[in-house]
Amino acid sequence: MELPANKFKRALLAGRQQIGLWVSLASPYSAEIVADSGFDWLLIDTEHSPNEVDTTLAQLQAVAASGTPAIVRPAWNDKVLIKRHLDIGAQTLLVPYVESADEAAAAVAATRFPPRGVRGVAGTTRASRFGRVADYTRRAHEEICVLVQVESKPGLDALEAIARCDGVDGVFIGPADLAAGLGHPGEQAHAEVQAAIRDALARIKGCGKAAGILATDDASARRYIEWGTTFTAVGLDAMILARETQRLAASLRF
Repeated sequence: MELPANKFKRALLAGRQQIGLWVSLASPYSAEIVADSGFDWLLIDTEHSPNEVDTTLAQLQAVAASGTPAIVRPAWNDKVLIKRHLDIGAQTLLVPYVESADEAAAAVAATRFPPRGVRGVAGTTRASRFGRVADYTRRAHEEICVLVQVESKPGLDALEAIARCDGVDGVFIGPADLAAGLGHPGEQAHAEVQAAIRDALARIKGCGKAAGILATDDASARRYIEWGTTFTAVGLDAMILARETQRLAASLRF
């Protein structure tokens, strides 16, 4: 059996814009619903969602039939969490709160088997199709995509060093935490925050790496794409559900 190709990683390398959706409802049923909506990728969040390895696995299985690539965001830059998500079949990870080149290198190392890294070896995981993929331990890194999230002032200060780290495929700017870190909590549209985002996206591109971000409205998404993002999340399932149900209820109040 062949090592599964990572369509998302190949799209980034080709420079093709990838439009995604944040999946945070911790439900395989809702994940299956949005998987066929036409997005280029879905992000299964375990940092700010009530997801554990078992619920993440169920969502990966639910999404698989659609062919839409699923990215997993571990709760932290932790080699044990990263190992567990890779073992259940995640091929692309978004590692949060990276603030230095050393932290970026640690994230990459956690996705590589020795001697390239520190990922623990298991022979019969879902990632290797339960041992059916020939040479999985030697070739897994070829189809693993490592995205690191920069969302603080120290991260911005070290941005080039982070982006140029060998094995980092893309850098994602976290606008909410960045706004808070710059002294403007809850104000992602603040001029200082927007200027920092625009500068960061240009610097990431200047390093030859894919830049990504999360937007929560069409205008912001289009602006970030114009500024240079290659993978752009344009909404969150929970936010869409909350907004649309509230709008529907309000529309029938006379």
